[in-house]
Amino acid sequence: METTAAISLAHFNKSTTLPSARPSLERSHPLDDLSADEVKRCATLCKSYAASTSAGEIRFNSIQLQEPLKAELLLFQSGQGAKPLRQALCVVILPKTNQVAEAIIHLDSGTLASWKVLEGVHPMTTPDDNCLAEEIMKQDAALRSLLKERYGIEDMSKIACDTWACHNAPPHLNHRRLMQGFLYARHCPGDNEYAHPIDLSPIVDLNERCVVHIDMMKGQVPKVPAACSNYHRDLQDKPFRGDIKPLHIVQPQGPSFSVEGNLVKWQNWNIRVGFNPREGLVLHQVGYEDGGRVRPVLHRMSLVEMAVPYGDPNYIQARKSAFDVGDYGFGFSANSLSLGCDCLGHIKYFDGVVNDSQGQPVIIKNAICLHEEDAGILWKHYDCRSGHTEVRRARKLVLQQISTFMNSECKLVLQQISTFMNYEYIMSYNFFQDGSIHFEVKLSGILSTSIAPVGEDRPSFGVRVAPGVNATVHQHFFCMRIDPAVDDPHGGRDVVVSEVEARSLPAGPENPFLNAFVMHETDLTNTDMARRDVNFSTARHWRMKNPAVLNPISSEPVAYKLLPGPTPGMMMMPGSLVHRRAHFATRNLWVTPYADDQKYPAGDHVVQSQKCMGLAEWTKQNTPLDGADPVVWFSFGVTHAPRVEDFPVMPVEVLGFMLKPDGFFSGNPAVDLPPDRNKLSVEYDSMAKQQGQAAACCAMPMSKLEAAPCGACAHVRVGFCLALAPASSSAVWLCQQSLEGVDMPMPGVGATRPHANVAEPGVDSGQACSIGGIMVVV
Repeated sequence: METTAAISLAHFNKSTTLPSARPSLERSHPLDDLSADEVKRCATLCKSYAASTSAGEIRFNSIQLQEPLKAELLLFQSGQGAKPLRQALCVVILPKTNQVAEAIIHLDSGTLASWKVLEGVHPMTTPDDNCLAEEIMKQDAALRSLLKERYGIEDMSKIACDTWACHNAPPHLNHRRLMQGFLYARHCPGDNEYAHPIDLSPIVDLNERCVVHIDMMKGQVPKVPAACSNYHRDLQDKPFRGDIKPLHIVQPQGPSFSVEGNLVKWQNWNIRVGFNPREGLVLHQVGYEDGGRVRPVLHRMSLVEMAVPYGDPNYIQARKSAFDVGDYGFGFSANSLSLGCDCLGHIKYFDGVVNDSQGQPVIIKNAICLHEEDAGILWKHYDCRSGHTEVRRARKLVLQQISTFMNSECKLVLQQISTFMNYEYIMSYNFFQDGSIHFEVKLSGILSTSIAPVGEDRPSFGVRVAPGVNATVHQHFFCMRIDPAVDDPHGGRDVVVSEVEARSLPAGPENPFLNAFVMHETDLTNTDMARRDVNFSTARHWRMKNPAVLNPISSEPVAYKLLPGPTPGMMMMPGSLVHRRAHFATRNLWVTPYADDQKYPAGDHVVQSQKCMGLAEWTKQNTPLDGADPVVWFSFGVTHAPRVEDFPVMPVEVLGFMLKPDGFFSGNPAVDLPPDRNKLSVEYDSMAKQQGQAAACCAMPMSKLEAAPCGACAHVRVGFCLALAPASSSAVWLCQQSLEGVDMPMPGVGATRPHANVAEPGVDSGQACSIGGIMVVV
């Protein structure tokens, strides 16, 4: 529900003056993130307006760039429109009235453009909110009494409170702004508290700053598990391995990418990098330079929501379900990445600017890292007739952000490392030289554990990971918003999304040998058709194609295809609160017409929501997609059945998907990569071999052409055969053409020999013999 501002904005702006915008803003790109100075200016305006309305104390939730309308941005880029107004969106909490306000700030003029009050919704919980919630819990007399009575714990410095947004809150409390806590004991600083879970779960009202409810196990009180299980380097009781030798990533000439502001250029790719408190890393205006121009690929792409439901129906675990993007913000929770640890090689870092609850800017140093990695072989072919090999190694450009959710060390927030609670998500966009984009998420961190009930031999809804410690089965669902612009200067207005899958032909004249199958393509022409699921048995995938541009080879529309990775279905039953709230995760693919105000598939404000306020609402009516500038919403995930090996800290679980050119280019776009050989590579245990010349990439394995006459080389590029005479191990060149005076390296031999139409002494002309396993006529 929305209400209008209480006083005239015109009157307020007339009576309120702020310093003029910085001169550098005149030169900024419309998609550049807010600066620290701009965050301060926004907070000043909001505070002044709130004071003029007697709103009382306000807490800032988020301050971020209000991106320009897509139509205005495209006109500006094409030179046909003015530069869009630079604006900011401020989400403000009004504790006095238990309301939320959204304010739009015009940064160029330093004025408040709108102030919209919302009722019945709760915005993200910020790092400051999490710290406040833990502080309230630790100071609560009732909770302290329970800890003393049940466990004999009086020292609250040894209690850690993991603070979560409150899913499935008691109905009589859901109108309040709540956070819930899961409690753990710590034996000493740095001790892994998840080895010592406690069966108490308080719920706090953030606006009233008090505990309003406490859940606990029924029946006999279990003992807090005492055994430690640590990963901290200073607390491990297992000695470190001593047989690991250094492995260095070096680029003596520097990286192959260049950076101009937030624009990255690398190997024909153009990528504009963005960052905000909610989504974290955002990609804008992704294009590939081809034929002297940058061809659009994506207008915008980001991770826009998550759902992490847990599968234990018993209190206190039944309230565990996190919508990490909408509940906490991927940007707010971004780590400050460390050189040589999180990122290896020649690194370019981008800082992230967010805000605290007072509206002050918080700079997350090194929030995003940019670097190159070797990615194995990109393409290779060995010509068995000539013995010639061409091979190119792949590089990938990595844009990476790491977010930590649910870490109770609030001091980290004060040091401008936005981390809270237990899970790490290592998110990376990987760009390849062949025009492919791979989105990858690695899950790590620590399992959210619970105490084993007294008398339980085996957990029903998870696994025992340490004595008395259970880890619950759960799922992670991710939703990507992909705004394709496949070779379309209008931002993807003409793009069509289709589904492609393999289909066997029925037995008959067209399939006489019962082996025929085709790739069948169906255009998704409306939103009802575009609710789709993966089907790996038919290699189902989806194409984003531009019918206005045809491939010169295939005469088909240029396209990119979305290739899903392994992903599960949602295990929560229809009718469950998770199923209602995380409607986006009930299907793998959705397509909707573009709308500037549709960014978050579960809704703009998802904390304590009772239903989906995004995709479920947008797709109620069956809407045509032809010419609608379609947006693709792709949901994928993993079912995490915890293992003992996931504790005390979890090895990464990897998932993701790919976007690959499909008729976008007129051939392999990476065929122009120059040949290269890494001269620093050495063969293991080969000191003797290093005295001679190592085989080149084009060396011919002598076993490949057994019994092949040298006449087979009549049309090869170099026109020769090489054989080794068994008696003398000397080399013979047998040429179809006279290539006098041309010296060629002898593969496997540290010498060269001129081409000639003669054999080595001891071999008669015209004699057929087998030399080195190859039949040769001399």
